[in-house]
Amino acid sequence: MTNQYDFQIRERSWLARLGAWKLGTRRMAMTIGSTIYLYNTTREEFLSDTLWVKHELTHVRQFKRYGFWNFIFRYTFESIKTGYYNNKYEVEAREAEKA
Repeated sequence: MTNQYDFQIRERSWLARLGAWKLGTRRMAMTIGSTIYLYNTTREEFLSDTLWVKHELTHVRQFKRYGFWNFIFRYTFESIKTGYYNNKYEVEAREAEKA
């Protein structure tokens, strides 16, 4: 599954740590462009969790679909408007977990 996408993984990310703090979660994966940033989880743990990988790869596709800055703007605006959980890009990523 993962070899059909062009992406990188960075462990021990301060960005993902900040995201985990903001969302009140113990571990975090955060996608920016084609890089998935991890906090408090290893590459191996992340890649062994199929649902989590599907979720983050959806964000990689979203960045490719809209372009880097356009997606950052859309995602941020949507989060302000509807909140993180109801953000349509997060909803799409959660739906992809079921596929």
